[in-house]
Amino acid sequence: MSARTTATAAPRTGFPRTVRAAVALQTLALFFQASTAGALLVSSQGALLHDVGSRVMYGASMLYVVAAVVAWRPGGGSPRPILYASGLLVLASVQVVLGIAHLPAFHVPLGVAMVVLSTLDLARVLTGPAGARPRGEATRGEVPRAA
Repeated sequence: MSARTTATAAPRTGFPRTVRAAVALQTLALFFQASTAGALLVSSQGALLHDVGSRVMYGASMLYVVAAVVAWRPGGGSPRPILYASGLLVLASVQVVLGIAHLPAFHVPLGVAMVVLSTLDLARVLTGPAGARPRGEATRGEVPRAA
């Protein structure tokens, strides 16, 4: 008797490296913006750093949208990261408008909210989707079932 084995495609779990990298870059850029916001108040170089950082942060937000779309469509991933990426890009757009209009009463709280949201998104992407583990793999304290 010959045993025939076929390769079955397992559902993809986790997030592609490109999405993880894009979220990490966006989060780092937002933390850089937060640090240069303080420097903006005390020096002229702080203003230049904050201006350059805003462009990097906006570009990182656009890169996150592109990475999420690429991971979803041809990669077979979830479309949910596109929603998160698009939301953060909209917030970044509002943030740029508020910064140019010199409205710190709205610009600063929105910046804090963006740092928090991006950090939470990074934690979500790094830990992977809830309950996503290969079939037959047990979690700590759980006895694996026989297949």
